[in-house]
Parts: sequence; structure tokens; C-alpha cells
Amino acid sequence: MSRIRSLAAVAASSILVLTLGACAQSQREDTSGGGGTQGGGGGTFTFGAAGAPKVLDPFYATDGETFRVTRQMFEGLVGFKPGTADPAPALATEWKPSDDGLTWTFTLKEGVKFHDGTDFNAEAVCKNFERMYGQTGAGATAAVSQYWTDNFGGFTDGKADSLYKSCTAKDPKTVDIVLNRVTSKFPALLGLSSFAMQSPTAMDQYKANDVKAQGEGFVFSEYATKHPTGTGPLKFESYDQANGTISLARNEEYHGTKAKLSKLIFRIIPDESTRRQELQAGSIQGYDFPNPVDWEALKGEGNKVEVRPAFNVFYLGLNAKANPELKDLKVRQAIQHAINREQIVQTQLPEGAKAATQFIPETVAGYNKSLQVAPYDPEKAKQLLKEAGAEGFTLKFWYPSEVTRPYMPAPQRLYEAMRTDLEAVGIKVQPTTKPWNGGYLDQVDAGQAGAFFLGWTGDYNTADNFIGTFFGDTENRFKTSEYPWGKDLSAALKDADGTVDEAERAKKYEDINAKIMQEYLPAIPISHSPPAIALAKGVEGVTPSPLTDEKFDQVTVSN
Repeated sequence: MSRIRSLAAVAASSILVLTLGACAQSQREDTSGGGGTQGGGGGTFTFGAAGAPKVLDPFYATDGETFRVTRQMFEGLVGFKPGTADPAPALATEWKPSDDGLTWTFTLKEGVKFHDGTDFNAEAVCKNFERMYGQTGAGATAAVSQYWTDNFGGFTDGKADSLYKSCTAKDPKTVDIVLNRVTSKFPALLGLSSFAMQSPTAMDQYKANDVKAQGEGFVFSEYATKHPTGTGPLKFESYDQANGTISLARNEEYHGTKAKLSKLIFRIIPDESTRRQELQAGSIQGYDFPNPVDWEALKGEGNKVEVRPAFNVFYLGLNAKANPELKDLKVRQAIQHAINREQIVQTQLPEGAKAATQFIPETVAGYNKSLQVAPYDPEKAKQLLKEAGAEGFTLKFWYPSEVTRPYMPAPQRLYEAMRTDLEAVGIKVQPTTKPWNGGYLDQVDAGQAGAFFLGWTGDYNTADNFIGTFFGDTENRFKTSEYPWGKDLSAALKDADGTVDEAERAKKYEDINAKIMQEYLPAIPISHSPPAIALAKGVEGVTPSPLTDEKFDQVTVSN
């Protein structure tokens, strides 16, 4: 998931700050692979990251650059079968629900230790859930614990309903997790990086829950910045902010197949063209989301361009609170008809991209096959604006800088294409651009933008993970609370998610998708794109994931 939500780390006296600005420069160093053979023989793999991680505690993370690092160090009870969005055993070897679907019994893998030597067992599992559910203060907010609030809901403070009810260690290798209601997303959601198991000892020692609001952002404890402690095949070594370099080392005590790499290095290189140059120079051996126009040239230079299946959606978000004109459905429909999505797909997105008919990919149960791409029709758009009395209104249009996302390879070019389309039907465009991790996400979520670029890469294969995440709560970034149908949509999504019968649940989601597109239109789905990952010629052992969930521990690098 590369994610689309907001956290901000702000300086504090004894707390290491994770900021994009401190890590933005590309520094050359001798980190080419193939040197180390200790134990695994995979050497050093250096990956060019597009941005700095916000925080190294995955529970508080929301962004893809954090998860790219933490998924190498942490494991959850549930994982995903490599190359798919299908749940698979991880720290839990098996699980089964009770007849009512509320109690899930997990059998745990034995002989597992955290990187600090703490035993992983049922007690550690429950301590992790107690920590997540028991957040207080700033931690018990969507701005900090976004994945928990999106997937589990409330905390022990009782301010919101919680999916999670309790955790019981029945014996060292058996744990019961009890839910308050049936949901289609459990236990797949436990495969999310945010719900990885972390060392209770390290979290206590370094005060993992010590999160404080400061200014417009938050500060985190030294656990979240210096001592992330999981069970994975690689473990944290250092984060040199001055050089924008994160180093992980092989976990020699790993419970499974040992890492082939002796070291994994992430170098933070925000500029995509610079990442390509560094790959050409041999300073890095891989980077994510290469510009689609560079794919053939990269392959011509002897590199690999591994294309993932498209499991995402790119959308133009709309917010009637920032632009009151958008409260009128005709205005939203006018924007939809004004945008030439097919042309955008053909000229701005990679081969294999498709214009979106709805907010979920066609491989997800609940996809409505009867929906078609709304036609590009500037004259109809003008007529709708006239009927709404909104001719010549000014749209507050935001787009991000310093970012490349799987669904959005070149935000500025996409903005320019849409601006041209909107201005052609008489809509005035007032642009605002801010760095992705430097104000854009925070201020979009705060409701400053009338229209904005965002998207979503699925976390797991359910409709709820897409449209439930977007519209399940009326106080979302689309501000559906502003519409008379906002509560109805949220209620319908909750009902569908709690439907046990799979066929019945899929039919409910199909009906909801039709209403979203034909009656509600809270945003405009633009496209589904197959993102790629670029690798140097001598790199082996990377399995492309539709979730962008690649693990690097089995990588080998040869010159």
C-alpha cells in the first residue's frame, strides 16, 4: 500500500526526526552488491527509495516507503502468498473461526524469537493487540493510528465501536482473538504491515506508545525511530539521515530460511530520473515505479523491468466542504464527462493500464461488470454546469510533488492533462501543489482541497478494503457527511462487510458500486495501472507483488 494517508514527524530534543528534507539528497557511496558472502552469499542489495520513511514503527505508519523498509524486518500472524493478494501462513501456521465467526483460534509457529531475543508466543501476540487497542492520547486518533482506525475502529476509550474485542493466550502456541462482529476482511487484514508483531520488551524499554502532538504533526519515541524490533529475516542496523541511508543486516537467528543477503540498504533518492541515473551508474541495484516512458530504455540497457498485476485505483477526489459547488451531483457529473480518461490512460500511464469504471479492480468480488467508463463528452459537461448554475466556477485543485505512486507515475503531467480538459468546459482551475510528505497528505485529509489526486493499492483481496476504506465512515477525505446519502452509503458498506455468505456479499457490493457511480459520485475513478519495479541485470530473487509487497531477503546480486 503504498500509503496515501498522513502522519508527520516533528523535531524534538531527544527524538530522531524522520523528514523527507533531511534525506532528500542522493549521495554516492560504494554499496554495490556481490561483495558479501557470509552465510547467505547474496551480498549487499542497495535499493533506491523514492522518499524517507515517516516512522519505523509499522503500527503508526501509513506510507509505502515506511512499509517497504519495515516489511523486511517484521512479520505478522498472516502473510500473503508471494506474487498474489491471497492470505498465507506466517507467524501463525493455521487459523480457524468459531461457528459464529467471532472467535478466531490461531496456532503459532514455535521456536521464534524477536531480534532482541524475546520469545514470540501467544502472550506476545496478546501484548501486541493490547498495545494497539489500548492507545491513548494522540495515539488513539486516526491521524496517528490510521490503519487500526480504518480496519478495527475504536480503542479502549470507547469513543468509537471496535471490531476487536479481546485476545486470550490459551497456551504458548495457541491464541484466541475475539471480534465484536463478523467481517469479510478477517483474518486477511492481519497481513497488513501495520499489524506486524513487535517485541513487547523493546516496546516497553523504548516507550513505543509515547506519541505526542506537536504543531501540525506528531513526535514519536525512540523505539519508532531507532529500535524497531521484529522477527523477520533482516534486522535494523542504522538510519543515517544525513546521507539518506537505511541499513538492515541479516538476522542470523531467523526461525525460517535465512536471508541470502548479508545487508540491505535503502538510499533515499526522491527524484525518479536521479534514481535511474544511479541504477545506470551501479550505485543502486533497484528502484520502484520507473517512469513508464523509460521502461524500454531500461530494458535496452540490460536491466529488468518487472511489471506487477494492476491491483490499484487512481482517482480524482472531490470535497464539497472545500468547494460547495460540488454538492450538486450535476457538477460532479460534469467533471466526470469533462475528463478524457481514455486519452489519459493512453498518453500518461503505462502499457496495460485501463480506464476505471468503479473504485475496485475487476479481480475483486463485488466488481460490477455492467458499469461502463463514463464517456468523454465536453458538451454534456457544459450543459450540466449550466443546469447547476455553476458555469465558470473555480475548482481548488491540488496535486502532489516529490512523489511517484504505483497508480500515479507523474502527478504534474496528469494534472496538466486534466486541467486542460476542465478549462475546456469553462471550469476555472486554482492549482495548489505540495510535497507528498510535506503538507499534501495532511492538508488534503484536513479538507483543504476541492479536488485532489490520490489512489489506493489494495492491501488484500476484498471490496471492503477499497470502497469500505474510502467511504465506510462519513468523516472521510471526501467529506461524504456533506451529502444526504453519506450515512446510507456507510451503512450499506457495513452491512455488506458483515454478510457471511460470499455470493450474497458480492451481490451487495455490486449494487453499492452501481449506486456510487450512478447516484452518489463522491469522486471520479480514473484508472487501474500495472506498476513496475526496475532491477539491475544481476539481481535475482524478487517476486513482483500486486500489493507492492516484495520481500528482499532472498535476493542475490552478481556483477
